[in-house]
Amino acid sequence: MLNLIKPKRLKPGDKVATVSLSWGGAGDIDLLWRYNLGKMRLEEQFGLEVVEMPNTLKRSEYLYHHPEKRAEDLMDAFSDSSIKAIFSCIGGDESIRMLPYIDFDIIKNNPKIFIGYSDTTIAHFMCLKANLSSFYGASILAEFAENVKIFDYTSYWIKKVLFDNSHIGIIPVAKEWTGERIEWFESNASIEKSMIKNQEYEFLQGNGIVKGHLIGGCIEVMEMIKGTSLWPSNEIFEDAILFFETSEDMPEPSYIEYWLRNYGSQGILQKAIAVIFGKPYQEKYYEEYKESIMRVISELELFDLPIIYNMSFGHNQPMMCLPYGAMAEVDCDKRTFSILESGVI
Repeated sequence: MLNLIKPKRLKPGDKVATVSLSWGGAGDIDLLWRYNLGKMRLEEQFGLEVVEMPNTLKRSEYLYHHPEKRAEDLMDAFSDSSIKAIFSCIGGDESIRMLPYIDFDIIKNNPKIFIGYSDTTIAHFMCLKANLSSFYGASILAEFAENVKIFDYTSYWIKKVLFDNSHIGIIPVAKEWTGERIEWFESNASIEKSMIKNQEYEFLQGNGIVKGHLIGGCIEVMEMIKGTSLWPSNEIFEDAILFFETSEDMPEPSYIEYWLRNYGSQGILQKAIAVIFGKPYQEKYYEEYKESIMRVISELELFDLPIIYNMSFGHNQPMMCLPYGAMAEVDCDKRTFSILESGVI
């Protein structure tokens, strides 16, 4: 059983920091309005005091050339006792370059909420290595700065998971979703996205009830971690509920097969108690991904492994919030997904 340190819950009035750990677009002149909108939402809707770290808004060109400054912001945010949580501005594609500059003892000795998704998977595995539970969830530029307003489903699960220290409970699928992409121009800020009725979770196989700890992330980004000092030992995956999702890059289905075969070759899928998959971005390759997943599962003869598809996390709008290491439950008979404990203390 994975036993990670839980951070303290957020309360109105808490100071939180924003960080740019990969792409530095939050500080780019044409996107600063969007960062400011996300910051305002955190302050007005959640009652938080939001501060930037010294390099958060240094723009994409500077931050690309200075991964050590991105890492410095992360280390300083963890070290600062006045900061109660750290919010990732956005993902990207190369936060792995921070790895040489990370002091894992700083993270371990200063536990606090850290949240983000996509390329921020890298930072989540840094927290995992430091034995800290972090949160796979909304980012500043994408979700908190969503056009018109934060989606209600996203907002609800942020409040429930980060501000409430009671057990999280059953998490239903988002009743509506959108894959509509509206360019991040300030003139588009008042355009509301078109919502589509969502189907329920798809239980591709499995029977009964299984329980395990949550570990996973953006499956493409996890490929950058394999073979590095961030990659966990196989014991970490014992009785885990693995969560995987794909990004807006929409990788071809053959890559899903390549990557899952690797997990099978490492014995990780065999150790897992269940696997859950987020809805593909814009539902691109929706059926094809299912076929690829089940092809590999069949090759490995893992016919009893529960698998849920079409879940509302990751590159989904709206999205839930998943705490790393938390004990979760997949009930194949009732067709439900639950988190059995709190994410915070």
